[in-house]
Amino acid sequence: MRIEQMMTKDVACCRPEDALNRAAQIMWERDCGFVPIVENGESQRVVGVVTDRDTCMAAYTRGQRLSEIQVKDVMSAAIHSCRPEDDLATAEAKMSEAQVHRLPVVDDAGQLLGVISLGDIANLAARASGSKNPRVTTARVGETLATIRRPRQIAIASE
Repeated sequence: MRIEQMMTKDVACCRPEDALNRAAQIMWERDCGFVPIVENGESQRVVGVVTDRDTCMAAYTRGQRLSEIQVKDVMSAAIHSCRPEDDLATAEAKMSEAQVHRLPVVDDAGQLLGVISLGDIANLAARASGSKNPRVTTARVGETLATIRRPRQIAIASE
């Protein structure tokens, strides 16, 4: 199955100069934990992503209101994405390798076309569970999630 067949196409996004409370508002209203950040102007080229965790950690570590923090100061500029023509296994592999739950779906110019999430894949697996030839299995989703949730090795500065 190709990503374009199952990705979310109606995706709300932010600009780098937006206040972080705008990203939080999108996450609340859309019931999601991830907002793609697109460059300023007419382009929808993805320049970063911000998650619900990024938002919480920024508020906690900075001791500021979300309205006082710009998205660009919190967003991850390391963008892990996939293409609409990619297959499901490619998206799962990218999620596992990057240890992320969601990927922006972009065209050759990096323009935002949609988002694919592990939740989307899990829902597909649940619907296909009675099929003789499922495109994705709940076991495979579980393996992907286990890989994503594997603790990262974080270097702690010694005193």
